[in-house]
Amino acid sequence: MRGFVGAAVLLVCNLATASAWKDKDFFSACPAKQCGKVEIRYPFRFEPSNTSSSCGLPCMKLTCSDRQETILDIKNYLGRPYKVTAIDYKRATLTIVPLADDSSLPPTPGCPLPNLISEGALDHRCEPYAMWLLKSINIEFPFRRAVHVSESLQTRYNEEIHLKVEMFLKTYGTSKPTRYSFSEIKKIARRFKIKLGQGGFGSVYRGELPNGVPVAVKMLENSKGEGEEFINEVSTIGRIHHANIVRLLGFCSEGTRRALIYEFMPNESLEKYIFSDGYNILQELLVPNKMLDIALGIARGMEYLHQGCNQRILHFDIKPHNILLDYNFSPKISDFGLAKLCARDQSIVTLTAARGTMGYIAPELYSRNFGEISYKSDVYSFGMLVLEMVSGRRNSDPSVESQNVVYFPEWIYEQVNSGQDLALGREMTQEEKETVRQLAIVALWCIQWNPKNRPSMTKVVNMLTGRLQNLQVPPKPFLSADSYPVL
Repeated sequence: MRGFVGAAVLLVCNLATASAWKDKDFFSACPAKQCGKVEIRYPFRFEPSNTSSSCGLPCMKLTCSDRQETILDIKNYLGRPYKVTAIDYKRATLTIVPLADDSSLPPTPGCPLPNLISEGALDHRCEPYAMWLLKSINIEFPFRRAVHVSESLQTRYNEEIHLKVEMFLKTYGTSKPTRYSFSEIKKIARRFKIKLGQGGFGSVYRGELPNGVPVAVKMLENSKGEGEEFINEVSTIGRIHHANIVRLLGFCSEGTRRALIYEFMPNESLEKYIFSDGYNILQELLVPNKMLDIALGIARGMEYLHQGCNQRILHFDIKPHNILLDYNFSPKISDFGLAKLCARDQSIVTLTAARGTMGYIAPELYSRNFGEISYKSDVYSFGMLVLEMVSGRRNSDPSVESQNVVYFPEWIYEQVNSGQDLALGREMTQEEKETVRQLAIVALWCIQWNPKNRPSMTKVVNMLTGRLQNLQVPPKPFLSADSYPVL
């Protein structure tokens, strides 16, 4: 029993990787708490608590009951919670007994404790209590080993990622982009004083190269992506240079620290100009002709990724947030963390899970019933982006409580098909209205649910450079809102 519980609790800790503590002084950052006679401090996590979630191992959570009993809740693993009777931090042992409530004791009265623990004959009335007591033997479990194993797992995990990245860089074998040390990265990023934003894989900071060129430095969080984003970014945009793709100027891989250095985009992302609370100066800059220029720039960048490289690059996360604008408001595709490389003649791609952002993910990424995954999945994302740009609306709005609202692309389709203008909240000339309408038509072609019915990005570029003359409204590109399949 003693060994079983110790192994079981240790297993819980093995399954939960330790947090990446940034403050070495755990005890000052995470003050001790008192529950009855039990002092709770690192490596235990006391809940609820105002202290940081990194103040203890996630597998070693303790709570304090109304009766001032310290509870170790591991019933998912051992079938019941346990009460902690003592913690010896010097010996690194935890003494626990099964937690008893009124319902766990048999309703047999008149059974004094001496009768239960005597070595002589046992009153038959006390047998149920005796059986319960035998299950309540104190168990000492050495938590030091659990902490050591948990931290060792994190170290081994970091080492595996580091080896994976270094093997890639050795194979990559090129001097461009430049590799920097972490000390150089700190200087370039000005010790991370100016934060530009936060992404799914890390934080982005304003920086400057030694030659004075402004840059954006993305510090990748080691706990996410298993090094995949770093490898994807370097392997995809590290070798290419296109006017509509953000340039990767340098990188750092030193121990568990990884960083990517990009050219600085002063006008931030397209998302900032499409969506805002009310009409403002930012939306004023996004006039129909500028929309056309931006859509064309994105299309050219995507065409290059799909057809212009030695290997086809599928982005899988085209959305306004990942379209950056330079000094001249020219668009540049960024964030290749989910990208996938494949042969140029490879028409079908295999993925184990859907990639991208909700609202921009092509239907086939959810279910193969809609078709095969290919570069046409990026075309779908582009179409949704353009629809948002011409309408000034998000394709999915979490603030909308009603589930009976009209499906966003369906609303666009009905507006275009009936010849109505798309309301942009501004006065437009007839020529501008026609530009917006034709952009919407291109986008509707791009979001056809069957990938085979979507145009390639080369065809999209031709549609846009032809100044959108005589484009036909496509078939309804989706099922009606009342007959969506369950994905």
